[in-house]
Amino acid sequence: MTTRSGTARPVVVGIESHAHHRVPLAWATDEAARRRLPLVVVHAHGMPTPTGAEGRLPSWQEWHDTADRAAEDTLAQAVTFAESRHPDLAVSGLLAEGEPSWVLREQGAEAEMIVLGSRKLSARQELFTSASVAVPVSAHAPCPVVVVREWEHAAEEKPFLVVGVDGSPASQAAVDFAFEEAAVRNAQLRALFVWQRPLLGVLDEEAALGECRETLYEAVTGRRESHPDVELHHEVMTGHPVEVLVRESRHALALVTGTRGLGGFAGMLLGSVSQGALHHAQCPVITVPSRDDRPPPHRR
Repeated sequence: MTTRSGTARPVVVGIESHAHHRVPLAWATDEAARRRLPLVVVHAHGMPTPTGAEGRLPSWQEWHDTADRAAEDTLAQAVTFAESRHPDLAVSGLLAEGEPSWVLREQGAEAEMIVLGSRKLSARQELFTSASVAVPVSAHAPCPVVVVREWEHAAEEKPFLVVGVDGSPASQAAVDFAFEEAAVRNAQLRALFVWQRPLLGVLDEEAALGECRETLYEAVTGRRESHPDVELHHEVMTGHPVEVLVRESRHALALVTGTRGLGGFAGMLLGSVSQGALHHAQCPVITVPSRDDRPPPHRR
């Protein structure tokens, strides 16, 4: 994939000023190497916070000088780590002033994907504090966003990815990306449609499940032709979508979802399934926007 300027779209990884960024940085570096894409390491620092016993805000110049020195050091260390991990990889660093989620969304316009780390926060912390950029970036970036909290721990002999399917446009884009990622990693792909029984029940449960199986089949058929080497397993399961997908992806390389599926609340940044996966999954979570929200594809 190339950008409008004709160069390859990079893998962009956002880092913070503490050691938590090392795991997503390693993940992004390996992914860029697998895809033979450049890596851009982005460190953005926002507004100053109160310091000292009286909560005094530093002067703009004090904050700027201190923040820049620390950020430059953090960025240099991250670039050195990526270069040493894959010496043949093209790595560059970008130091930006601004709110991190805004900076990363802007970078996503020309990126193949954005990779983030995220500290374990409650749903309330995720929504109402600035401690995490995972939800706003995943919700608004025009490219796939990968949230990596811990090292991959695939326990099965044949590694696999899980993708959630519900027939929505974002779900279709997620299936496309999941096939591509499985092919790059020589991994199996498990496509799951999770049907949740309505609170008031349904007249014909078997017919409802039949419609789910048809939707799932339509979502994966055709993709198999473009990725014939990907071993595909698809299944309709019953239960709460977040609970089932999180459970089934426990030992997966990644869980892939759309940014917003069917039946979500319009006021939510992300669909309920995607947001639930970000909070509870024990593997990297990849959210993929629908094709209408992504930049147009470009040939090499």
